[in-house]
Amino acid sequence: MDLKSEILKLKKEKDVLVLAHNYQIPEVQDIADYVGDSLGLSRQAAKTKQKTILFCGVHFMAETAAITCPEKKVLIPDLAAGCSLSDTITADQLRKWKSEHPGAITVGYVNTTAEVKSELFCQICS
Repeated sequence: MDLKSEILKLKKEKDVLVLAHNYQIPEVQDIADYVGDSLGLSRQAAKTKQKTILFCGVHFMAETAAITCPEKKVLIPDLAAGCSLSDTITADQLRKWKSEHPGAITVGYVNTTAEVKSELFCQICS
């Protein structure tokens, strides 16, 4: 049995949904149930009946899936997978900025960590 067939068989046996971001290599996309952008994939995760989600993307994507699917196990195959957009601000940096700019409107982007999103107290998240 070739590797792709073995992976597809295991997905079915283990009740796993595989989500792959657009930037993943073709071999990963070929075994994925859905390929797309981070928000679209998290929306697919929220709809799935599978008990386990393998999120082939970056941390904030898997984190979003875990939040929207608390009853499911969400795995990320690359523990070092980061995102330059997500890494541009931490929750501590945001808290500091907000204290320096009271009354300012914060706008959050979906490509941030859950910790940053929770600190945004944002009026707008796009």
